[in-house]
Amino acid sequence: MSQSNVITGSDSAPVYRVRKIGPGDLKDALAKGLADFSAKPSHLVFLGLIYPLVGIGLVVGASPQLIFPLLSGFALIGPFAGIGLYEISQARELGLDTSWKHAFAVVRSHAIFPILSLGLLMLVIFGCWLFAAQALYVSLLGPAPPQSFTQFITTIFDTPQGWKLIGFGTGIGFVFAVLALSVSVVSFPMLLDRPIDPEALDVGIEHPVVTPTIDVPIAIQTSIKAVLVNPFTMALWGLIVAGSLAIGFLLFFAGLAVVVPVLAHSTWHLYRRVVEPTGLR
Repeated sequence: MSQSNVITGSDSAPVYRVRKIGPGDLKDALAKGLADFSAKPSHLVFLGLIYPLVGIGLVVGASPQLIFPLLSGFALIGPFAGIGLYEISQARELGLDTSWKHAFAVVRSHAIFPILSLGLLMLVIFGCWLFAAQALYVSLLGPAPPQSFTQFITTIFDTPQGWKLIGFGTGIGFVFAVLALSVSVVSFPMLLDRPIDPEALDVGIEHPVVTPTIDVPIAIQTSIKAVLVNPFTMALWGLIVAGSLAIGFLLFFAGLAVVVPVLAHSTWHLYRRVVEPTGLR
């Protein structure tokens, strides 16, 4: 293990090591994520209903040229949306309460302000993606919005400008997707996670946290390092996430009630595979 894979915080912060992982680790993370979902499926479907409602809310009333950027951008804010489900995975991992109410305990978390700060950054990236998509549309097809979704689809596939919009839009979207993945793939679980004192658990302490809050820059630095150390595996993970969300959307958004919780739980276990807090557990 190269020393360059070690992330060091301030004097009072823990040290993290980024591991090299492969496709087998993704399979393991997905299996554990599915197991977390299966343990409390009715609770998690209830929580998961939030996501199709948000997805529908994003596209209802949106101008046709923004529907695809809105749907694809949904993946950019997905890691923030999964915070409550990471909490459930961590609780199940520790043998603590895993009722659906536990997902909302994050609002009382020691890391709520760093989490909100990082969430705001993801929303800024999401907003920049929408701005770039709209600017590209205007530059190629003019400022007038399409009169209908049917007209928009016809323009996209029957004109040279439409094909340029597809090509350039895909390229720009890819850049934003790589940026969002690099910043967030393990940073949200890392902010939420805290090494636990096993002896405190034995005597029944409810929140036996023994380390200080991780700074957002350290969480982002670790996330970027995880992508740089594992470029192929993280690219594969990004494709899995994008493909799973696409299936959820194609099932009239209802599929998101299952897809998003499973991906969120799997993200927690992926974090466990990639990031090792050295000397703390």
